[in-house]
Amino acid sequence: MRNLLLAVALLALPVHAGEPAPVPSPGEIAAAAPASDWIAIAPSDMLVMDLAPDAKGKPRRVVIQLMPPPFSQGWIGNIRKLAAAHWWDGTAVTRVQDNYVAQWGDPTEKKPLPERLVTVPESDYVQRVPAAEEGQLGRLGLVDSYAETADIRDGWPLAQSGDYWWPVHCYGAVGVGRNMSPDTGSGAELYAVIGHAPRHLDRNIAVVGRVISGIEHLSSLPRGTGDLGVYARAEEQVPILSIRLATDLPAAEQPKFEYLSTNSDSFARYADARKNRRDPFFIAPAGGADICNIPVPIRPVAAK
Repeated sequence: MRNLLLAVALLALPVHAGEPAPVPSPGEIAAAAPASDWIAIAPSDMLVMDLAPDAKGKPRRVVIQLMPPPFSQGWIGNIRKLAAAHWWDGTAVTRVQDNYVAQWGDPTEKKPLPERLVTVPESDYVQRVPAAEEGQLGRLGLVDSYAETADIRDGWPLAQSGDYWWPVHCYGAVGVGRNMSPDTGSGAELYAVIGHAPRHLDRNIAVVGRVISGIEHLSSLPRGTGDLGVYARAEEQVPILSIRLATDLPAAEQPKFEYLSTNSDSFARYADARKNRRDPFFIAPAGGADICNIPVPIRPVAAK
């Protein structure tokens, strides 16, 4: 830590004439992006989960951005109905598996679901690539072990093989728990990735969103003592006070976030910097990056 602080102090020293200017880090590139490069996330696309306060009485809020069309819309329609019905109130985080997922839902598995939830077919794990998007993925030049190509489109990491593309499981991704095939889950049981990206789940479970704030309230929870990290005793479970669409909260309480447009020049520079770290701390640029190692910058919007 002392050496790191020394390195930071050295970076703060003035650059003398003839010396090359320090190369900006990915975070510095994102921070310098003009306001026009940032896109607001609609409140109707944010899910707000309030867990019971922690042991010190501090509130724990998790904000989830829902996946945009055309991906996972059947499940997301169900999630909107579940939130509108306040179905998750009084449920709990029931499973926390180290380096994998935190999962929540009804611990009793007996709570009646709202009416008119749809059953989504397994075919909806992927979508056919629209003609207008053919050949558009791959611009980041990533090598992907799970697909022919991977890229970030409209703010979301996607993978593609042949005529089909799909959202991928990166850190913070939110998916739908299910039983054995052909069950695809209703959306009542959800999980968030809190460890190494489990890309083997791609095309096998629906990705419906990502945590954009408060991931620490899930990733820091005690690991479950049962099989697959399930909390073996009811007292281990973490109560959920409520889950609401942001639009159902009072205006003053609605979270406000924006993401760096992935079509912008700022994002292109940011992505290149993530692939090739040239800022002063790094010695050898990696020369590449995994799709999940280029997280889209997301920031809160200050109240006016």
